[in-house]
Amino acid sequence: MKIALASDHGGYELKEKLKKHLGGIGAEYVDFGTDSEKSVDYPDYAEKAAEAVLSGECRFGIVICGTGIGISIAANKIPGIRCAHCHDAYSARMSRAHNDANMLAFGARVIGEGLMCDIVDAFLNGAFEGGRHEKRVEKISEIERKYRK
Repeated sequence: MKIALASDHGGYELKEKLKKHLGGIGAEYVDFGTDSEKSVDYPDYAEKAAEAVLSGECRFGIVICGTGIGISIAANKIPGIRCAHCHDAYSARMSRAHNDANMLAFGARVIGEGLMCDIVDAFLNGAFEGGRHEKRVEKISEIERKYRK
């Protein structure tokens, strides 16, 4: 399972720590940037990671900016992306179980490395429950199709 990673300058340092964590658990990843703390625009990087998830190049995506808000909003503009902005492991687990989330977002200025690792592990080890949740996820897809024009 490959994971698409991306961040803006505010999330760069935490993304580098995330890469070490992913390597430690044997997860493959593709880093779509940025590659420094030089100021960049988070929508550019959210889009790159989301495209990799949509194309099937990567199974999941993890995106990071200063708060996690902007980069998650940008990722969620792309039809087919369900990016969960999570601050705790329970929310990350439920985003997979109930919402079939395919991307995860954090704020580097909001959480630390240890909490990030817990959230990532909960997300990656989670699974979509389907059943009653499948109908709801399909309704999200219907909304996307309606406004895609």
